Amino acid sequence: MSNTGDVSTRILDHIVHLSPPGSLQETVEAFRALGFTVSPGGTHTDGLTANALVVLADGVYLELIHFTRPPPPGSKHPWAAKQPGWIDFAHLGNAGTPSISATINARAAAEGSDVHYAQEIPGGRTREDGRVLKWLISGIEDAGLRGRLPFFCGDLTPRAWRVPLEPHSNTEHANTAIGVAHVKHLATPEELPAYAKQLTSVLGVSPKESTSTRVVWELENQSSHPGAATRAPVLVVSIPQDEEEQEYIRARGSGIYELGFTVEDSKKEGEGRTPQGRVVWIGAGGS
Repeated sequence: MSNTGDVSTRILDHIVHLSPPGSLQETVEAFRALGFTVSPGGTHTDGLTANALVVLADGVYLELIHFTRPPPPGSKHPWAAKQPGWIDFAHLGNAGTPSISATINARAAAEGSDVHYAQEIPGGRTREDGRVLKWLISGIEDAGLRGRLPFFCGDLTPRAWRVPLEPHSNTEHANTAIGVAHVKHLATPEELPAYAKQLTSVLGVSPKESTSTRVVWELENQSSHPGAATRAPVLVVSIPQDEEEQEYIRARGSGIYELGFTVEDSKKEGEGRTPQGRVVWIGAGGS
């Protein structure tokens, strides 16, 4: 299977890390301690959330986000009930034509994968310098799948406004990270087959590896940054392999467990912790 039509649905855009309400600055300092350069973000249009960014040379970024105040009981915000840590991820969308949602829904209907994306809706935020950003969001209708399947963010204003790759110092990190190597999800053995089928419909490409315990898809580099990283990132869904991963599933359910980053300096290889998440650093020549 390969992508059909004029739009790719497997270009990683950003990964979302949630902090407890009012604690964004503490998370910013924690990411700086991990060797990341953190750039200013802004406040979203609804005023409920604000963010800061870690921008990578491959064009992908980390969105460090928090609720500016605790969401009210029964909030319909898709992240209101999420536990802090890696909670969601976005792929690059478009300005609405062709429709990302319609593209995926047609695939899913043909493949019987029980996936349905809602019609695109507008979103945006105001940067600290006052510049107003606008985009279109294509999101999964089933709230229970949010964070397991990507949402799509398509820019209506220049992406460079949303992802500040300039000045160049924004993408220079003390840990020498230059791009995302992998996004690793965990799923129970019972969930894995359906999880994999759904992601295959969303991505529009067959896995490059598929076993009873692990499924892997190759994503695409940002077209404007094809040489920034040594390889395209991969998306991994795996059943738990040790007690720590089992505990993650018990506490949080299926979803994003770990981010891997490609680093230029092999001496920086290793693993670390955000306040609520897991990261690993992989040398540019590693796998």
